[in-house]
Amino acid sequence: MVYRLRKNIPYKFTDNVINGINNLYYLIVTFGVILMILGFWDIEIKDLLTSLSIVAAALAIISKEYVNSIISGIIISFSKEINIDDYVKISGHKGKIIDITLTKISLLNDDDDIIYIPNDKVYQSEVINYTKKELKKVSVDFELDAKYHTTIEMLEAKLIDALKDYKEYIEDDSFNIKIVNLYHDYLSLKFQYKLKEVNREAERMIRRKTIRVIANSIKENEIEKSKNS
Repeated sequence: MVYRLRKNIPYKFTDNVINGINNLYYLIVTFGVILMILGFWDIEIKDLLTSLSIVAAALAIISKEYVNSIISGIIISFSKEINIDDYVKISGHKGKIIDITLTKISLLNDDDDIIYIPNDKVYQSEVINYTKKELKKVSVDFELDAKYHTTIEMLEAKLIDALKDYKEYIEDDSFNIKIVNLYHDYLSLKFQYKLKEVNREAERMIRRKTIRVIANSIKENEIEKSKNS
């Protein structure tokens, strides 16, 4: 409560420190309940541990990954490398962190899918934090048939025109279509632009619009080809 007041964090919101404290609280409560149950049945902890030493060893091996996730979750919660609402890339998954629990991180990707990644995997993986980098340049990867009837310049002009409603978010003259690779039957391209400031919600809207324009353009190309065949 004191921490929330100092950091001016509303009741319904949270951050890494609050999550870390909550996770520790759940561990302590769970351990306390177990001790209470053992005490209720007059079971001596020392005798119980001795009699269950073999079972405990087996359980330790089985639950190794679970324990690793819990420990990793506590470390991540109190670290400053990633925070809730950060836009990150973890193990090939890109999105916004919406929750950090004892065992996993919840990631909301650009398709509004929630991806759950175990904390131990996050801890051991390479993590790119786009929020920390304040990255303003955005790239949309796509592929085109090598026989696509419209020129790259015309497609670029169509995309720029389609995004004019978002000009308040995008720097002037920052649009560019880059040819990444040229293959026998298709092209690998990137449509790039630079935001005036980091705004993940605006980026998602612009990306969605861009993908739809590209998809519609490809569909129009297929219709045109079928007419000419």
